[in-house]
Amino acid sequence: MPLKPIVYHIPVCPFSQRIEILLQLKGHADAVEFRVVDITRPRDAKLLRKTRGTTALPVLETEDGRILKESLVILQYLDETVAGGLKRRADPFEHAVERMLIAKEGPFTAAGYTFVMNQDRAARRSHEEKLLKLFAQLDDFLREHSPGGEFLFAEFGLAEAVFTPIFMRFWFLDYYEGFELPAEPEFDRVRRWRAACLDHPAARQTSREEIVKLYYDYAFGAGNGSLLPGRTKSSFVFEPDFKTRPWPPAEKYGPPASDAALGLAAGSGA
Repeated sequence: MPLKPIVYHIPVCPFSQRIEILLQLKGHADAVEFRVVDITRPRDAKLLRKTRGTTALPVLETEDGRILKESLVILQYLDETVAGGLKRRADPFEHAVERMLIAKEGPFTAAGYTFVMNQDRAARRSHEEKLLKLFAQLDDFLREHSPGGEFLFAEFGLAEAVFTPIFMRFWFLDYYEGFELPAEPEFDRVRRWRAACLDHPAARQTSREEIVKLYYDYAFGAGNGSLLPGRTKSSFVFEPDFKTRPWPPAEKYGPPASDAALGLAAGSGA
């Protein structure tokens, strides 16, 4: 049996990053062992036996071999079992408010990923409007419960650990869709929250460059390591390292770039 919990994960995955952020907040980044899963290859048979055939990540294996799935479930478990004090709110009402905000994350994330994966230029505006509506709802919630602050409560907490990786992933919308929050009052509060989240020292596990380069295939509708026509390597491969690859073309409504143009072909260089 493992000496400490194991988290099977994809390094650039936002649902894994929220676990890393939580552990940083607690001051125990080494409380679990992270084991990287290469999603461009078939899942390891041993891991599939542990997960009973499911492939979604992250997955946590406890010290006694039991399995937990779903990042929010894992997040709560680690908040309650790792030393460093609870990062969720201790007050029952405040925790309920925190949970209400966290409940908004699912539709928000889905809207952003559907937007970046959209291949119909004519549908772009409808995706943008849907995401802006969800940003406005977050703004309204924050104005109700924390009008003058930066975070939901006095400091970066559980809700911020949940949303920050999503704000970071939406850098792919900035790059591939030219998306930005309008300079209008209805977005001022959520803009302030997003900026404070992105600036927090506990959220340094990835970068805009890594996200933009690795998520290139998502911008063409190919997620989870699947290959686009004419390509032999996914943009999610570990080698060559993303830092050696050129920045990909931002135009997504046309033919995708080749392996060589993305720096993925042997000898292509930066």
